[in-house]
Formats: sequence, structure tokens, C-alpha cells
Amino acid sequence: MPAEISAEMVANVVQIVVAVDSEVAAGDTLLLLESMKMEIPVLAETGGTVTEIRVQEGDVVQEGDVMVVLG
Repeated sequence: MPAEISAEMVANVVQIVVAVDSEVAAGDTLLLLESMKMEIPVLAETGGTVTEIRVQEGDVVQEGDVMVVLG
């Protein structure tokens, strides 16, 4: 069952650390967000393979936007 990693706040996508087909473990950093001059790492909640990246560096995400899908 795919795991969708969603934004928890309005933020800018600063850096995408993973690529599609990357294997990740729980706790691995997927991307970095910036909000109110703070960088916030977005971590994988479970291990898996990155099947989709729905954002690009420079995008602004809204709370609830799906950013990465793990299969």
C-alpha cells in the first residue's frame, strides 16, 4: 500500500534529496522545506521505494499537499 508524504504547513521546497526509484528507510530525509526562515527536513515515516515526487525545488506547498509517494 503506498504511503503519501504530505506537507504539514505552507512552505517552500528548498531541496529534494531523493529520486524516483530510490530505496529509503524510516527516518531518511526525503526533502527540505523552508518556512519562516527555518529549514525543516521531511522524513520517511516508513521504509520503501520512492514511486512519485510531486513537487519541484522552488515550489510552494500548502498544508495537506502530497509531496512524495512511497511504494
